[in-house]
Amino acid sequence: MTKPSTRAGFVALIGEPNAGKSTLLNRMVGAKVSIVTHKVQTTRARIRGVAMEGDAQIVFVDTPGLFRPRRRLDRAMVAAAWGGAADADIVVLMVEAHRGITDGVQAILDSLQDRAEGQTIALAINKIDRVQSEVLLGLSKDLNDRFDFAETFMISAEKGYGADDLKAWLAAQLPESPWLYPEDQIADLPLRMIAAEITREKLTLRLHQELPYQLTVETEKWEDRKDGSVRIDQLIYVMRDGHKGIVLGNKGETIKAVGKAAREELEEFLDRKVHLFTQVKVRPGWLEEKERYSEMGLDFRDGNA
Repeated sequence: MTKPSTRAGFVALIGEPNAGKSTLLNRMVGAKVSIVTHKVQTTRARIRGVAMEGDAQIVFVDTPGLFRPRRRLDRAMVAAAWGGAADADIVVLMVEAHRGITDGVQAILDSLQDRAEGQTIALAINKIDRVQSEVLLGLSKDLNDRFDFAETFMISAEKGYGADDLKAWLAAQLPESPWLYPEDQIADLPLRMIAAEITREKLTLRLHQELPYQLTVETEKWEDRKDGSVRIDQLIYVMRDGHKGIVLGNKGETIKAVGKAAREELEEFLDRKVHLFTQVKVRPGWLEEKERYSEMGLDFRDGNA
């Protein structure tokens, strides 16, 4: 008997910030590999999550949200997003059902007309539980009138509605190919970067509006210990002395709470005991330092105006 052929390929999730790309990625992969917060622009690097569907291996690229960039970091993030889409076998545009066709969505549609020649582009209307069915049908028609999508899916990434149908369709569209990663691998990000992302997520959730994007986290040291545990040392870079005080909190309570939440999630993710040590450093110019971009998986040169 001939061995059934396998399929493999890359799927890029694109859309505006907060469209639900990270939530969908995590659901498809079945593990948390991408940062999820209620803040926009939280995904900085193209995070690859690997999902299995029958004989197909789907490598998801969770791109930064597409928006109008102002700073170097913004420009590098947008370049990374379009780079991820260009490299993919299939692109899925995610649009929030309740927000409809915003100026940002229209800008992405316009860019797709120029960039997507020859690519398979699907539409996923997300957060369908927030609107009535007639609104959904009208939005779907309007979007398909503006762009020739290969397929349209109505989903809720958070609740799971429609996600299995989307996953099955993606698997069927991928080219025949050997698998690109070992079957049990769920992400191609280094564990050091995943650990930094988890801590950054906890900081973002805890600090809300106080420090939106002016901090970054790097894993400085990773030490596997003989008892099976791991020691992780991380640096949190902030722009100003005042920001350091916010991250530390009164009597260090904020950083303690963040560290505890990050450590617990890391232990669950790694399935081993974690000793997490964090240090906050003031670095006024980190947004202009090449090394910081490399740590985030971004290209410093993409931030040029």
